[in-house]
Amino acid sequence: MPDGSLHLLANIAWHSLTGPHAPASTGTDDARRYASGFPPIIAFEDMTRPNFPALAPHCQPGEHLYCVGWSGPAPAGWVIRAEATLIKMVWAAPEPATDAGAGAARLGPEHVPQMLDLVALTKPGPFGPRAIELGEYFGFFDGPCLVAMAGERMFAGALRELSGVCTHPAFQGRGLARGLMQVLLRRELRRGETPFLHVRRNNRSAHAMYERMGFRDRLELVARVLLRTA
Repeated sequence: MPDGSLHLLANIAWHSLTGPHAPASTGTDDARRYASGFPPIIAFEDMTRPNFPALAPHCQPGEHLYCVGWSGPAPAGWVIRAEATLIKMVWAAPEPATDAGAGAARLGPEHVPQMLDLVALTKPGPFGPRAIELGEYFGFFDGPCLVAMAGERMFAGALRELSGVCTHPAFQGRGLARGLMQVLLRRELRRGETPFLHVRRNNRSAHAMYERMGFRDRLELVARVLLRTA
């Protein structure tokens, strides 16, 4: 992985919001967020000196927002609700040879209600009804019910994030999410992109699975959920 890509990875949300996903963002020259309906992720040009006053007009009081890479004290008018350590893992293997994703359906706007239901049940991380506009999503259905999905979120340079990976509890242990990830991995690698993902450091089972698939640790950063007070 080139050093330039590592620089992008360290503040991937900012480079996504000011790059390929600029049309889906709002904010200022040094503080931005995904617009309403997209995953509520915020970022700053300089994560060591975040300009919260510039971001405040673009955030509703009480809205839960996600930020990775900022570890300072909460400024006036903001509250930190949760904190965890995320590992950024980057793909470091050949293209997957298996076809575990055979039969996966390409998800579209008509599937958003089912996607939101699955997200509400499994809580895979920041999501929104317009998340599907940020990349490709694939899923498996059991009749009309969406039981597993995986998709793409942040994107900058050659880096493309796998995100929204989740499986209905009644269908776990069948390799459905892994198969969907393999579909996306093959498509990204054939486009010349470098897949990456985030995983909580304390989620050892998911981390081990991603390692077996071919991902390797590259960075560890603090992740926070915060909100603007009235």
